[in-house]
Amino acid sequence: MHSQPKHAGRTGRPPRLSQETIISAAQALLAAEGARGLSMRRLARELDSTPMALYHHVRDKDDLLLLLLEEHARTISRPTLPEDPRDRMIAAGQLLHDVLAGCPWIVEVLASDDLMAKSALWIVEAIVDAAVESGLSPERAVDAYRAVWYYTAGELMIRVSRERRAAEASRPSHRDQTFASLSPDSYPRLSSLAGQWPELTCRDTHRQSLEALVDGLLARS
Repeated sequence: MHSQPKHAGRTGRPPRLSQETIISAAQALLAAEGARGLSMRRLARELDSTPMALYHHVRDKDDLLLLLLEEHARTISRPTLPEDPRDRMIAAGQLLHDVLAGCPWIVEVLASDDLMAKSALWIVEAIVDAAVESGLSPERAVDAYRAVWYYTAGELMIRVSRERRAAEASRPSHRDQTFASLSPDSYPRLSSLAGQWPELTCRDTHRQSLEALVDGLLARS
């Protein structure tokens, strides 16, 4: 008799699913590929399961993202912020940046302007409250928070996108080639900075720019 061929790969039952194993697998996928790489179908493949099996533990992708946001929010240390409202606003804005810099996928999720972690709203409260104490109306304080948030989110999204593209690049970037070709007659300032442009635009100037932004916003009070 001929022996039956042995199938390579995992044998026996797949690991038992739980909300914890789903969250852990989703975190790994998000860290590797960002929010756009996460889908229930893709996550099910990573867990050697099916999308329908996942729905016994989470309602849908948004429900999973909310669980992930809250999971991360609970890890944020809540420091004592400065008494001075201007300094408090800057400190809270810097904290927002530092928290998100460690998990760039969160910026992608929050950019939808819908999903959020209630447990992290104390950072938003601190920024808005500091703006009001500095003399802005509540409505203007919300505008100030939005300016800080948009600046922070934009800076982080550009940084992550740049780093991913650079890691995949096999030739000089189109930007570098374009700057190298600039005519001093047409672009006197940019052409003089062409050799420094990559270094200058990669510097971490978030803190000083945040301070300038906050000072400009509060000058309107």
